[in-house]
Amino acid sequence: MKSSVTRQILLLLMVSGPAWFAPGSTIEKAAPLSTFSKLPIKEVTVFKDGHAFVAHEGAMNTDENGNVLMDYLPTPVIGTFWPYSAEAAAKLTGVVSGHKRVLVERTALNLYELLKANIGADAIIEEVGTNRYEATILGLPNRSAEEWAATNPPNTPERLPEQGNIVLLKTSEGTKAVGLEHIKEVTFKNTPRVAGGNEEFRNLLTLKMDWGNAKPAKSARVGLFYLQKGMRWIPGYKVEIDGKGTAAVKLQATLLNELADLEDVSVNLVIGVPSFAFKDTVDPIALQQSLAQLSQYFQTANPGYNGQLAYNFGNAIMSQQQARASDYQGAPQPGEQGALGPEIGESGKTEDLFVFNLPHLSLKKGDRMVLTITEFILPYKDIFTLNLPFAPPPEVRGNFNNEQQREMARLFNSPKVMHKIRLTNKSKYPLTTAPALIVSGGRALSQGLMTYTSTGAEVDLALTTAIDFQVNKSEEEQRRISNALQHNGSSFSRVELNGRIGLTNHRSEAAEVEVTRFVLGTLDSSLPEAKLQKVNAFEDGDFAAGDYPSWWGWYSWPFWWHHINGIGRVTWKIKLEPKTPVELKYSWHYFWQ
Repeated sequence: MKSSVTRQILLLLMVSGPAWFAPGSTIEKAAPLSTFSKLPIKEVTVFKDGHAFVAHEGAMNTDENGNVLMDYLPTPVIGTFWPYSAEAAAKLTGVVSGHKRVLVERTALNLYELLKANIGADAIIEEVGTNRYEATILGLPNRSAEEWAATNPPNTPERLPEQGNIVLLKTSEGTKAVGLEHIKEVTFKNTPRVAGGNEEFRNLLTLKMDWGNAKPAKSARVGLFYLQKGMRWIPGYKVEIDGKGTAAVKLQATLLNELADLEDVSVNLVIGVPSFAFKDTVDPIALQQSLAQLSQYFQTANPGYNGQLAYNFGNAIMSQQQARASDYQGAPQPGEQGALGPEIGESGKTEDLFVFNLPHLSLKKGDRMVLTITEFILPYKDIFTLNLPFAPPPEVRGNFNNEQQREMARLFNSPKVMHKIRLTNKSKYPLTTAPALIVSGGRALSQGLMTYTSTGAEVDLALTTAIDFQVNKSEEEQRRISNALQHNGSSFSRVELNGRIGLTNHRSEAAEVEVTRFVLGTLDSSLPEAKLQKVNAFEDGDFAAGDYPSWWGWYSWPFWWHHINGIGRVTWKIKLEPKTPVELKYSWHYFWQ
């Protein structure tokens, strides 16, 4: 009987004991998770497009070979992962990332895990039915990772232990193998352990250290830095005007962290985004093919709501041009907001980028934070603008249906003067692209989009439609000259037109008004004298408020149109006295076949 029990115990040790190795097997034991440590984050530089430059550094424990083992594996952009050794006595020779078996202590949540955590314990076993007896828990057989490595074909991927469904119990009659499904109840004679070790795969990072002829130290100071998507900041302005030419500007940041836990970290918020040529390509060191799925605030490919949000605040080239007279046409969407953050430290300029520094910031992964960045005073003045886009020639309108004709009438027959404030950036900070809330006397007046404005430049923020201005516009054809132009064997008529814009200021004080009129064709004259320009239709988007108007696609424009016609712009800057009508005149022409 004893020899039978001995054989069974030896069999148990063979199939379940972690110390057994097949001949020729080189597989390592699963290391306890506690042997791996996380390299602390010291500094993060956050860009508005959702990328962050992360810098880790700290003293880390070494293993018996003097190497540093980390349980944190980043997902860097290719070409931006750079580890280093800050230890004078050791040189970093390489970094290995891989799937490693680790032993993780977890609370037992089922009978199998509880029995496994209490091997060697004495208990009273009650099986389904009436069978009840005392026993010592010997073990739960499984196919270990070492056994898999010894019996599988070469180059087979490493496997975790395969759990069985049998428990071996030492009873007065011998060793009993019982299926777990037959055990109804287990009564431990002593307090049982409620946690046990389970093997699982983890993505781990090993920093290979060369200590030369010296004995490896118990710890080594190492670091790494990389660029990774997962953290962004969304700026927002509050502009409080006093009605006398002074604006108090406050810059606020909403910080979104989906990267890693930050604990007492120096965080830099950057105005402007450098070029990341391979930002959508993950470095192979990450052991995965694509970036982790992030929330809607990090999506840029979606052309809908979320993509528009990312584009609006992402410092794209077009949105970061110097402030211009045209309005932003989209409605900016706010980001999520969190708790108020710490005070802001010093800020400084780094080449083409401007950086605000937040020292000693703590923010858990998945959390949001709203905090004030800076406040300053800027001068402003009230201005009024009237923007009149070009309309299609009558010959084109004849091809539109009734609904399109009504849409055209709504677009061009009711021009409105817009009330704006023009800020002069006399602060030491550039203004970045961000939503701007305009407030006066504690009341919100409007919300617009602040565009990138360098120090010394000007930017316009729209307040509302100026209803105290009366606008009348009329245009008429003066004459047509047949066969006025020959082009590629075709004959074109010259159509000449005159226009008039009537303005009346019904306010009690004088107002500065900027009137801009675009026409399809070439401007000939203006009265009073104004600035006449021929717009670069290939690059200048002002004539169509950032894009071609919606009706442009209603008509199949002939290929010759842009060859012989252009887009003209006339701009008046006038001071409009109260109750004194002013008439602005202009003439232009275009060619038509």
